[in-house]
Amino acid sequence: MKIIINCQTGQLSLKDAPHALKGFKSQFRLGASGFIEQSKKTEGDGKTPLGTYHLRFGFYRADRLRIPPLHQERPLHFMPIETDDGWCDDPGHSLYNRFIKLPFKTSHEKMYREDIAYDIVLVVNHNDAPPIAGRGSAIFIHLMQIDGRDTRGCIALSPEDMVRLLPYLSEGMKISII
Repeated sequence: MKIIINCQTGQLSLKDAPHALKGFKSQFRLGASGFIEQSKKTEGDGKTPLGTYHLRFGFYRADRLRIPPLHQERPLHFMPIETDDGWCDDPGHSLYNRFIKLPFKTSHEKMYREDIAYDIVLVVNHNDAPPIAGRGSAIFIHLMQIDGRDTRGCIALSPEDMVRLLPYLSEGMKISII
């Protein structure tokens, strides 16, 4: 299965979906400043980077929910989010665009949040092999805010659509953001 995120239409669809997801389509939110070619993405621009990616792993808030049964053959690895989890977004730091533990002295994003956005987080391989300073960090697929607002560059799905997809996600699955 392949996830196709069409920024022009605002619709997520699936290619080669299993029978249970045939015809699945989902609305999503993207970066508040729109979208941009992957090679032109810059840290903090609020744009969703276009390109082909792969799922790496996921995070979830174990104190708020349970992860449903996962893909049988190659399940996406999920880690519970702890209160001291973060993601470095400082282009000048050697851990730029990497998972970190708090406290952390330079710029970072907290993974443990009061809102629901990071209750489920899918990490995609944007700018991570190796990270290029300033090309964007923490591009995730996560839950949509209750008020439906745009993201700072991520893709956000409704909780219902995310939970429906989870059992079919596998490590390395392709995601096309077009």
